[in-house]
Amino acid sequence: MIQQIKKAAVLGSGVMGSGIAAHLANIGIPTLLLDIVPRELNEAEQKKGLTLEDKAVRNRISQGALQKLLKQKPAPLTSKKSLALLEAGNFEDDMESLKDVDWIIEVVVENLDIKKQVFAKVDQFRKPGSIVSSNTSGISVNSMAEGRSDDFQKHFIGTHFFNPPRYLKLLEVIPAKTTAPEVLSFMKKFGEDVLGKGVVEAKDTPNFIGNRIGTYGLLITVQEMLKGGYSVGEVDSVTGPLIGRPKSATFRTLDVVGLDTFIHVANNVYEQVDGKEKEAFEVPAFMKQMLENGWLGSKSGQGFFKKEGKEILELNPDTLEYGPRQKLKAASVEMSKQEKGLANKLKALVYADDKAGQLLWNILSPALLYSAELLGEIADDVISIDKAMKWGFGWQMGPFETWDSIGLEKSVGKMEAEGKEVPAWIKEMLSNGHTSFYKEENGDISFYKNGEYVPEEENPKNINLKKLKKQKGVIKKNTGASLLDLGDGVALLEFHSQSNAIGLDIIQMINFAVDEVEKNYKGLVIGNQGKNFSVGANLAMILMEAQDDNVFELDMVVRHFQQAMMKIKYSTKPVVAAPFAMTLGGGAEICLPAAHIQASMETYMGLVEAGVGLIPGGGGNKELYIKHLEGMPNGVEFDLQKVANKVFESIAMAKVSTSGEEARENNFLGAADGISVNGDHQLYDAKQAVLALHEQGYTPPVRKKIPVVGETGYATLLLGAQAMLYSGFISEHDLKIAQKLAYVIAGGKVPYGTEVDEQYLLDLEREAFLSLVAQPKSQQRMQHMLVKGKPLRN
Repeated sequence: MIQQIKKAAVLGSGVMGSGIAAHLANIGIPTLLLDIVPRELNEAEQKKGLTLEDKAVRNRISQGALQKLLKQKPAPLTSKKSLALLEAGNFEDDMESLKDVDWIIEVVVENLDIKKQVFAKVDQFRKPGSIVSSNTSGISVNSMAEGRSDDFQKHFIGTHFFNPPRYLKLLEVIPAKTTAPEVLSFMKKFGEDVLGKGVVEAKDTPNFIGNRIGTYGLLITVQEMLKGGYSVGEVDSVTGPLIGRPKSATFRTLDVVGLDTFIHVANNVYEQVDGKEKEAFEVPAFMKQMLENGWLGSKSGQGFFKKEGKEILELNPDTLEYGPRQKLKAASVEMSKQEKGLANKLKALVYADDKAGQLLWNILSPALLYSAELLGEIADDVISIDKAMKWGFGWQMGPFETWDSIGLEKSVGKMEAEGKEVPAWIKEMLSNGHTSFYKEENGDISFYKNGEYVPEEENPKNINLKKLKKQKGVIKKNTGASLLDLGDGVALLEFHSQSNAIGLDIIQMINFAVDEVEKNYKGLVIGNQGKNFSVGANLAMILMEAQDDNVFELDMVVRHFQQAMMKIKYSTKPVVAAPFAMTLGGGAEICLPAAHIQASMETYMGLVEAGVGLIPGGGGNKELYIKHLEGMPNGVEFDLQKVANKVFESIAMAKVSTSGEEARENNFLGAADGISVNGDHQLYDAKQAVLALHEQGYTPPVRKKIPVVGETGYATLLLGAQAMLYSGFISEHDLKIAQKLAYVIAGGKVPYGTEVDEQYLLDLEREAFLSLVAQPKSQQRMQHMLVKGKPLRN
């Protein structure tokens, strides 16, 4: 059997196939992308005088799909350079190349006969031991494997990715009856460790786990909307973040997915079940009419919602006309907003006797019962179902976690009082005194299975900070951060301020953490498990001090921040930063001086202070400049001005990377820094980086002088900014910010090539920062960002 996947092939280059190929390229796996051969020339090919035998024509479909990857949003590729790992081909000329690949993934049209034809061809050309999988969203895996060779059947498995493959975490792995246990085991481990997915083993049933329950929930919601006389907008206003679901709620989700795709998935179940379940999966007539009209959602320009100018209109399902979007107003909605925690919010909603409460109870209770009825049929345990819904559909809580949160006994009582049929296993569970699906003891989670509670199997690479704190406590904490013991002589500094914004409390904890680690630990990880690593400095505090004209206070804060960053850089023990998601401004400044950065694949890093009328003040300008200098090859002459220009442009334009790989290309990460594909493994990877540096006998960097471009370089930096002002691209205030930034990057009024020390550059940076903070237009920008959440160009 294949022990390592060095090369892959994806059969089918539609949005899903090309997206899977892109994800494989993102993690460094060369991939062949195949599709059908066109049967006729297009206009451009005719003009070029090409024939149907030309390779450019024969590979047109797959080659076109590769080019589209560069334009799609959100971007399927983490770096445009990854495209070089993808090769286009076709089903007639290139099937023989399958003998060179270790994993073949079929992503053709959802039609069993077509899939079987493709697999018959694959069986002819694949090498023994290579893994073959189907990305089907619901066709029987066993049916697809029928009639194939023994070796094919042993190595065949369902691997259902969710769209878009780069971003959605769920990977459903579906073994056939013939799948060898070691193939199943390998794909689960490979899916988690290499593909970075949350892997759930599903059974070979219609639509598997996520789409079975997700589709049912959506259809129940549509039916309840029609029955209760709610509007599309009213339903969406209470079925999103209010109940722990994505912002796209119900109908916006359908618009994004595409009505044609959704109806296909719903029909797949409808055709394979009977009775009440069949009724539930029948698509309402108005949706079938929408399909006929071509109102598919985002891809067709209209669906349940339609944008007219700046206004978003909602569809009336009775008249199929569009009108103003509505929100559901009810006392329970307002009450739930006052509650802390999702569980309390849900309780306030589902038991409320008003329009919102009735709607939510009538859509949640059938979905909970349906999930319980399917246990054993679609998955072996409640935790697999919950994980599938969280990872595949972005729910904060899965159905059984939701049930626990609203109270199992109370909700079952209400269901039975309404004449709903509760599965026998739940009644038995309650009669035996078990009143919840999950139990937590000292941070360890166990779940109910076959009459007892069994512990959750955890990958040792998944470090859970909440659990760690419950089991070990903290070394020290304040309002902004905590210092924890990660074990094996490694400490972790966790931010937990509002939005992980950096204020004096976090700066104090950085200083304490470095001192403590230098005395008692092998090294320090700076990381957390919030929504974002850090959105930057505490802007509200900076604005308040600036408006009160507290220059002395601000000067002190900036000095402390700069000193803390130098402490990270020159710590005698290695400090590893673990950034993920938004790592902006001060968040990036904390990472830049670290001995090593272990970024997540989804790290959006940038020095964005120009957007709020400032420049970086914590040493970010200096550190990014040094990172660029260190990225230059040893012994090779380079143009210092070009380096200064690049750093100036990055900061002045507030450029933010769209991935960890792009952060490396932008020189926020160095060549030796790491990127974790699986975000759940990032803290583990960061800890291993600390231990590796310790084992290598880590010593802090030697303090060096830094060459700068000086006065002549300053003039060069400003030329471009002045040209942009004259062209109307930037404002007078933008130019003022650019002048201050250019002065810092250039190193002030010194001759070109002068070598200066770090403190000199930090002083220039601090002076520039403080002068900008005092500017009324900068304060207006800060105010606008705090109130509106977007930059002001004044």
